[in-house]
This record gives sequence, C-alpha cells and structure tokens, in this order.
Amino acid sequence: MRNSIFFILLVIISGCVSSDATYTLYRNSVTDENMRIHVATFDASEGHDYNQGNCKIASELFQKQDGTKTKFWCEKGIYKK
Repeated sequence: MRNSIFFILLVIISGCVSSDATYTLYRNSVTDENMRIHVATFDASEGHDYNQGNCKIASELFQKQDGTKTKFWCEKGIYKK
C-alpha cells in the first residue's frame, strides 16, 4: 500500500517537473517485444546525471534478475506512450 501511494505521488509530481533532467525506465512485454511499459520515472532535483545514473542502475538490476525475459531501458524525458 505504501509503495502504491509513493508511485501515485511520483507520477503526479512528474507532471509538474521539467523533463530536461528527467529519465524514464521502460520495459517490453514477454509477448510483444515492441511494447513500451512504464516502470518508473526519475526526476529528482539533483539533476540530469543523478537521474540518468539511477535509471541506468535500476534497469541493470531489473535486467539481472533470474528468469527475466523482458528488456529494460531508460529514455530521457517524461513518460511517453
């Protein structure tokens, strides 16, 4: 429950922050490798390098999980469908 509230607040706040320093983590689907699924948005006030670095670390950690069949990647900017 706590994580759900945090995620909702993160999404709301991300709409209010400039996308110049924002990075978004995506993954594809097991059944559709071209699908883009939003995982997380990194938009801390520490700036571009901080957000890019944390997104990269998160993508690598997700990718290294045993049995992972999806691809994780980061893109500069806010969530785009």
